[in-house]
Amino acid sequence: MPQQQTLQKAVSFSGIGLHSGNRVNLTFTPAPPNSGLRFRRVDLDDKPELDARTDLVVDTQRSTTLGKGAVRIHTVEHVLAALAGAGVTNAVVELDANEPPIGDGSSREFVRLLREAGIVSQAEPADPLKLSAPIELQVGETQMAAFPHEGFKLTCTSVDKGGRFTQFYSLEVTPESWERELSNARTFGFLEEIEHLYRNGLIRGASLENAIIVRDDAVLTNEPLRYPEEFVRHKMLDIVGDLALIGRPLHAHVVAVKPSHHANTELAKAILAQSRKPLEAAQSFAPPPPEARQRVSRPESRNTHSNAAPVTTTTPSETIVRDGAVLDVNQVMQMLPHRPPFLMVDRVTRIAGNQITALKQVTMGEPFFAGHFPGHPIMPGVLQLEAIAQVAGILLMRQAENMGKLAYFMSAEDVKWRKPVRPGDSLVINVELTKTRGKICKAKGDCTVNGETVSEAQVTFMLVDR
Repeated sequence: MPQQQTLQKAVSFSGIGLHSGNRVNLTFTPAPPNSGLRFRRVDLDDKPELDARTDLVVDTQRSTTLGKGAVRIHTVEHVLAALAGAGVTNAVVELDANEPPIGDGSSREFVRLLREAGIVSQAEPADPLKLSAPIELQVGETQMAAFPHEGFKLTCTSVDKGGRFTQFYSLEVTPESWERELSNARTFGFLEEIEHLYRNGLIRGASLENAIIVRDDAVLTNEPLRYPEEFVRHKMLDIVGDLALIGRPLHAHVVAVKPSHHANTELAKAILAQSRKPLEAAQSFAPPPPEARQRVSRPESRNTHSNAAPVTTTTPSETIVRDGAVLDVNQVMQMLPHRPPFLMVDRVTRIAGNQITALKQVTMGEPFFAGHFPGHPIMPGVLQLEAIAQVAGILLMRQAENMGKLAYFMSAEDVKWRKPVRPGDSLVINVELTKTRGKICKAKGDCTVNGETVSEAQVTFMLVDR
């Protein structure tokens, strides 16, 4: 199995943003194992980060945009293509604007940066995602399919609305073939579309320096075409970048006809959904182990002290807290000793490496609404902090050495409550384990409602034997 990879050192690049036309500074920095690819807005307060994940895609018109709350990062596909194409699984992309520099309209500058930084292997395996069955979907005029395959292969047909410049290309994608055959393919556009976009305040940074322009049947470019099929190869470059949102190397043969960013990201979501089905089915029909059922029924397991978050596991030899797992409330209670009304987790929806996402449905039946406040019910901020702590406690149990131990909530730092949470809200809790040293663990988390951050904090735990 291949190993995860990151960068040997930080490297930077400055250029023009495609849509704003302003100067943008980008820095690639190394990242720890299991942290994935992420973007960091260093120009904003608190330097918010956006993970390269399908659930953060908020717009796919002309490019792929990630968003969380008010934070946006546009045109991420060329950067992600360079990282994924080179086999980099963990890295942070720092930006001082809401879009990366466009470079020459391809991934060439980003590939150059990666060569300068150097790529190093990490101890953890990369664990490629393999399809269990074919997937097909149609989005408007776009047709996409993915088939089981031992490596990563792309087959693509590109054609514009007028039937001009139909091109076909197929490639077994490796780090070497990616750089040689796809990474230099530039973005292109048709003059009538470009004029419309410019009039609407977009592509202020577009020029023949960073795009190929087609006017009628003429191709306008400041240099000869880099490939005979440069248009379709750029479409394949976009597919590589958009499928990087899966968060793992993909083993599949992807076939695309008239691809688009929307269809690419929908295919990524479909692939992730298929990968979760076997785990969901197994967990749905498997009863808790006898040891877990006994622990749940014991009176001492009902400790609800707010300053301690003891956590137990199912058996000494295995845990249900693993990549791809989705835990219902019964499985959550196998991990946590908390019980209603102090259980702040209804469901775990995502586990990936050192990251976890959970859900709390906030209803009018919550007992704290009776006094907080009559006629103006608001969820107490400290209970949102408790939700972050409980979800972090679940994540700690994915490590075999932590199984059977208790996680005591020690401290919280950089706590911020930004917006009220009211009855009817779905509270999404995102937590990332950031540091483990001996018995001390640190994590950062946030709670969101409808994609907007309502609270956030960094928390510290101590692991103790039972």
